[in-house]
Amino acid sequence: MIKVSESAAKRAKMLMEDDGFNPETDFIRVGVKSGGCSGLEYELKFDKATTESDKVFEDAGVKIAVDKKSFLYLVGTTLEFSGGLNGKGFVFNNPNAARTCGCGESFSL
Repeated sequence: MIKVSESAAKRAKMLMEDDGFNPETDFIRVGVKSGGCSGLEYELKFDKATTESDKVFEDAGVKIAVDKKSFLYLVGTTLEFSGGLNGKGFVFNNPNAARTCGCGESFSL
């Protein structure tokens, strides 16, 4: 399962509405791809549909879709939001990551 903190849920719903998505029916799609300074890079975008290979979760009123391959890297992850002057935006708190880069956007196992 992928969890969503309250602050991330609030921000995600607001951004979804700003981008023309409906938080009640649409999804946040999270994934992993090769790249970044640590080898694997997180992906996050809004989506209106899922595929047969997606796993779908709902937490804090937000629907999350993740493809099965990415799910292996993201199981147990919490999507958080860090705001304020030094905030980074959305942050993946991934217990599977052995090493992360300084920006927090990539990781390795």
